[in-house]
Amino acid sequence: MRYLRVVEEQGRYVASLPEMAQPTPARGEVLIRVTASGVNRADLSQIAGRYPPPPGESEILGLEVSGTLVETGEPVCALLAGGGHAEYVAAPAGQVFRAPAGLDLVTAAGIPEAFLTAFVNLIVEGGLEREATVLVHAGASGVGLAAIQISKRSGARVAATTRSADKLKALEAVGAGLAIDTSRRDFAAEIEQRWGREAVDVVLDPVGASSLPGDIQVLKTGGRIVVLSTMSGSEASLDLALLMRKRARIVGSTLRARSRAEKATIVSRFKDEILPGFPTGALRVVVDAVFPVARAAETFQRMRENRNVGKILIAWRSD
Repeated sequence: MRYLRVVEEQGRYVASLPEMAQPTPARGEVLIRVTASGVNRADLSQIAGRYPPPPGESEILGLEVSGTLVETGEPVCALLAGGGHAEYVAAPAGQVFRAPAGLDLVTAAGIPEAFLTAFVNLIVEGGLEREATVLVHAGASGVGLAAIQISKRSGARVAATTRSADKLKALEAVGAGLAIDTSRRDFAAEIEQRWGREAVDVVLDPVGASSLPGDIQVLKTGGRIVVLSTMSGSEASLDLALLMRKRARIVGSTLRARSRAEKATIVSRFKDEILPGFPTGALRVVVDAVFPVARAAETFQRMRENRNVGKILIAWRSD
């Protein structure tokens, strides 16, 4: 089978498609013939050598796919710790779920990483409750757009940020009641002006250092900040007195490094609580672009340059 190998040369990504043996599923795994794979910032970090796969997982890039089970032909999606950017992948059975009815299989590749990340961090870690107020940073990313939709479906009021005025409409289109361009406005001041002081119950923050002080400022007493990445840096200055006064919690979270058993439990809940929203239209994958595998290098460049709104997908086949 072919798989995707990507390296960085002189500031640009260069992709190749070497051949290797088709994977043989181990016990508890299923073999998927890949239709499409999703591109994520974790791929960029792995290419740069900063985010290796967990021990025992595939060294091949790619954390999510759609495709068909080789054994039965069933259309499925899968969350992976690696191996997705390839023609075939052996996936843990507990991390595989049937692709939603009515959704084309290429688009379905945009579900696993984005929507499961949003689900685990908002619902499982963040304890999101109905009629809460949520702040989603990097709202135009795949995870951000998924988080806005899951929050709205849970009955929440949502503020979302982006660094580009061109992306504000995308945030509003999926349900953000307040969309903020942080290149022009301070998000904490904007939220306080529109919704009052200490208005936010849950913050989903992949930005890190630069946004954390403002996150604490807008939190209600007992609020939660879930940090899932550090795009602006990993070392932050905090007002600990304010953190204590608000009895706030800062939760660090990753999905890739969790055990297969823990991921299977999360996926099981996801299938019951979130997946039914796709056939009804309550949830949708916002696709930025679909590239054929021959142009895969462009997908990583597009993501690094922050030009995408939603998911970038690589199509491995059209059937």
